[in-house]
Amino acid sequence: MSPSADMPESREALEAIAAAADESQVHTIAELRKTLTSETSPLPLRFRALFSLKHVACKSKGPESEAAIDAIAAGFASPSALLKHELAYCLGQTGNLYAVGPLRKVLRDLQEDPMCRHEAAEALGALGDLGDLEILKEFRDREGEDVCIVETCEIAIDRIQWENSEQRKLEKLRKSDFTSVDPAPPMEESQRTVEELEKSLMDTTLPLFIRYRAMFALRDLASPPDLPTAVPAVQALARGLADPSALFRHEIAFVFGQLSHPASIPALTAALSNTEEASMVRHEAAEALGSLGDEEGVEDTLKKFLHDKEKVVRESVIVALDMAEFESSGQAEYALIPESAKAAAA
Repeated sequence: MSPSADMPESREALEAIAAAADESQVHTIAELRKTLTSETSPLPLRFRALFSLKHVACKSKGPESEAAIDAIAAGFASPSALLKHELAYCLGQTGNLYAVGPLRKVLRDLQEDPMCRHEAAEALGALGDLGDLEILKEFRDREGEDVCIVETCEIAIDRIQWENSEQRKLEKLRKSDFTSVDPAPPMEESQRTVEELEKSLMDTTLPLFIRYRAMFALRDLASPPDLPTAVPAVQALARGLADPSALFRHEIAFVFGQLSHPASIPALTAALSNTEEASMVRHEAAEALGSLGDEEGVEDTLKKFLHDKEKVVRESVIVALDMAEFESSGQAEYALIPESAKAAAA
């Protein structure tokens, strides 16, 4: 598959397809909630339900949007860390402060998987409300806190402060091909050569928020894929996979999933294949490879990890293979519709 802004990482692909689904066929919120929360439903089907609910939450207003958010939040009862991590991501993308309550609850739950708590903190940053600074500072400064939570809270605090600052109004940002609400905005257009951005990306003395800004600016220089800066930007990002921060490496893999650029396949394959790598990085690498599913050899690579020792990696591979199958099938819709969901559940 040739990468393009129209075929981004699996999350965005799901969203785009959900938006294109015929309104008369989309599940009701109650039906989608039932599918999402069913532990007997196949994981890929639950992901389709999740992104359909996210579409409803984003495009609707008032009670319908809140009902969709409640349905997404109901999924936090699942034992699947992968699913719960994705729930938190989707809540952060809704732009609706009604999602703050369940996200705060996940962040406060010290028994919850750190990957889920990290995503909840990041989602609070994406929602951009000054009222969440207190809880984010609390867990940034909490003694003994997992480092990925500390780093995520640090970035989320900086993002909220930037979002509500005068500086934001003065910055000239290039319009991105990507619709996601990212942990940090790209750097300004005046600071956008690949070489300059890579220098900031790799400078561990800089705040993570600044390094993330360089990361997302490099992403934008790699889209569309025929830009002369695309391959150099992907190569610069790939060097970020050697960073000491697992959170940082995980975000690089996420960006590669958004780009779906074949030049990222060697780096993603290496990250997934490294069984000593943090599971949050390997899982994101698997999902990113899923967005490149019709590139030669990618499906075979993913299948090697269907029985990985890490559950979150195994589940990510299942979802990635489902996306890869969809992308190579030529099907028009990935979102849940009543007929397909009933057939899959039968």
